[in-house]
Amino acid sequence: MQTAQKALIAEFLGTFVLVFGGCGAAVLAAGVPDVGIGWLGVSLAFGLTVLCMAYAVGHVSGGHFNPAVTLGLKLAGRFEGSLPAYWAAQVAGAVTAGAVLLAVVAGQAGFEGAGGFASNGYGVASPGGYGMMSALLIEIVLTAVFLVVILGATSAGAPAGFAPIAIGLALTLIHLISIPVTNTSVNPARSTGVALFADGPALAQLWLFWVAPLAGGALGALVWRAITALEAPPAPATPAE
Repeated sequence: MQTAQKALIAEFLGTFVLVFGGCGAAVLAAGVPDVGIGWLGVSLAFGLTVLCMAYAVGHVSGGHFNPAVTLGLKLAGRFEGSLPAYWAAQVAGAVTAGAVLLAVVAGQAGFEGAGGFASNGYGVASPGGYGMMSALLIEIVLTAVFLVVILGATSAGAPAGFAPIAIGLALTLIHLISIPVTNTSVNPARSTGVALFADGPALAQLWLFWVAPLAGGALGALVWRAITALEAPPAPATPAE
């Protein structure tokens, strides 16, 4: 099997686990009476899935699992692969995860529909009732922050082997901040994977969760380029006397 094909399979698998693990925690475990994991548990679930899959298959594909991350890495000059191919693999993994999660949910007694299904939204679909502009702003800003963390943690000067931990913790923090606003996307594939099966306005509002994370990914790449451009060049070597 060619290296490019292995990378696409890794992106499919990693995105599948991200959506099934994170959204599955939200759908199946967050609201269970008395023992539910709540927003904190869901935040940890998303962070842990990225951390685990980055270690598992990151060496194969780079461990993007997110179209916004792939775009940001491309713009930062850190990704030479095919943007459309990665996006297709990521969305396919997310949609497959959504379909499998729906099949699990449908097995519960009294099932009458998917409901919100951990989808992202604004207005009536926002957990805290936040409007469209709030959703746009927080998704752009937090995706940009996520890209800066990814680019910094995977740079040559960062401690080797610790990048997945920093990235997973960053995603956990992002969810802790923004679940009340949008239910946290920062990932168009994650949003698409559940919006296709959710009830309510999730599909109609999906455009925002492509536009904002992609804009944030591009912004994060530009910020990182600016940071690295400001770094002082190494001092010239002193000639031996």
